Amino acid sequence: MEKETTANATTAANGFYGFKMQSLDGKEIDFAKYKGKKVLLVNTASECGYTPQYADLQKLHETHGNDVVILGFPANNFGGQEPGSSEEIATFCQKNYGVNFQLFDKISVVGDDRAPLYAWLEENSPNHEKPTWNFCKYLVDENGKVVAFYPSKVKPMGEEILAAISK
Repeated sequence: MEKETTANATTAANGFYGFKMQSLDGKEIDFAKYKGKKVLLVNTASECGYTPQYADLQKLHETHGNDVVILGFPANNFGGQEPGSSEEIATFCQKNYGVNFQLFDKISVVGDDRAPLYAWLEENSPNHEKPTWNFCKYLVDENGKVVAFYPSKVKPMGEEILAAISK
């Protein structure tokens, strides 16, 4: 408990840059490495009607990677649409969409067991939005501030996101 309290205090003091999370391939990713960059965080799922957005997320990563970092968070919160293991998710994303942007271990993004990162995103987003389905997106600016929330229907390569990352 002591360690968790210390971790939460560190996160609170450092905001977005205080988070450290496990990647899909088991490495710890320190969010401090994203200082000075825009970051788009997306809760993903492999068996959703929005799953083809993986292709647009990959295209955004390839064409605008200098403007925004894409972080994908597989979650099984909505309709049981991400039932796979980390290995299965990684294989699916690579095989079907050529995904090479950063993916993380499966987490919960809503509810009592939601990951601390998603609690922080909700608390700090402009209107305290939380994911209502798979492929909701948060945009964090270069200073670690949550500046926008986009529902599932907003396409990664859509004008709304492209305009926001080019500012």
